[in-house]
Amino acid sequence: MSVTHPAGFVAAGAAIGLKSSGNKDFALVVNQGPTFDSASVFTSNRCKANPVLWSEQVVKDGVVRAVVLNSGGANCYTGPEGFQTTHQVAEKVGELVGIAAGDVVVCSTGLIGLVNDRQTLLDGVATLQARLSADGGDDAAEAIMTTDTVSKQVVVEGAGWSIGGMAKGAGMLAPALATMLVVITTDAVVPAADLDTALRAATRVSFDRLDSDGCQSTNDTVTLMASGASGVTPSLAELTAALTEVCRSLAVQLLADAEGADHEIAITTVNAASEDDAVEVGRSVARSNLFKAAVFGKDPNWGRVLASVGTTQAAFDPANLDVAMNDIWVCRNSTPAEDPALVDLSGRKVTVTIDLKAGDAEATVWTNDLTHAYVHENSAYSS
Repeated sequence: MSVTHPAGFVAAGAAIGLKSSGNKDFALVVNQGPTFDSASVFTSNRCKANPVLWSEQVVKDGVVRAVVLNSGGANCYTGPEGFQTTHQVAEKVGELVGIAAGDVVVCSTGLIGLVNDRQTLLDGVATLQARLSADGGDDAAEAIMTTDTVSKQVVVEGAGWSIGGMAKGAGMLAPALATMLVVITTDAVVPAADLDTALRAATRVSFDRLDSDGCQSTNDTVTLMASGASGVTPSLAELTAALTEVCRSLAVQLLADAEGADHEIAITTVNAASEDDAVEVGRSVARSNLFKAAVFGKDPNWGRVLASVGTTQAAFDPANLDVAMNDIWVCRNSTPAEDPALVDLSGRKVTVTIDLKAGDAEATVWTNDLTHAYVHENSAYSS
């Protein structure tokens, strides 16, 4: 009951025929109040899907009362008709739920260029409205899956209040967000401005640090809604900490389900001159196909790590870098150190630590290896 765990929320998920598999493909989450404050972040890709273009306008006043999401088609590059479909879906949700269409965030995921049948979606809204319940979170989380193999959900408890979240995403995991749809709910009493501050702080160190394949989606959306139903107002620090925990949990779940991945890789850069430097270095290694292929082959090739570090603008001495893989310091002072044969890459989780010796900042970027299965998956599917 992820998104319906906090008081004041109902949800539903159903199969309406968008997916040829017959699996659930349409979801709705509704905030029943008494408050309707919200915050959202979207992809920074300049090529944006119609639902993103719509929803960016919806969220400007800090009020969102419902989120409707479909899988099976991204409604991206489908022309004016595609935008009109988004608009009419929001209108139908508003009509049936009793709210303004301008308070409805619309999300879509799936193939770019695929035209979703408008009437199927409009009829589907009625199906969802009839199934809305406080137990509908699981169905909603399943309905937004595309190449995901499992649904992603989380609940974090506060002192008399809680946060719930659901996410989808299994590929194109790259910053500024990932190919993800995320809905987060809380029954705390929080004004929209504070929600926005907390959400941006949380996504900065979670979703924005995922970099599965260096590709950036057109549909990324993360929406946070607060119902105020608990009557509790946490401090901004408490809210940010709990929200960060939610976002990190969902980010890790996304990474664990990355398309075709055999290894989940955490790249931590330490002793950097700034956090930006640490992120840049981690991102460079995460985007190295040579490094990712080496991990897939269970080869602790630390030279590929250093080669990637060298492409950045971060502050460091190229002759004084240390690298560890799974806590084995295979490189010290930019020269061979412990025997790479000691690095066991048979497990799914891999850690890489890079010591820049240039300051006291650090950051972690998460990625996965490059596998045959990833190539196979994406030779037939595009999100």
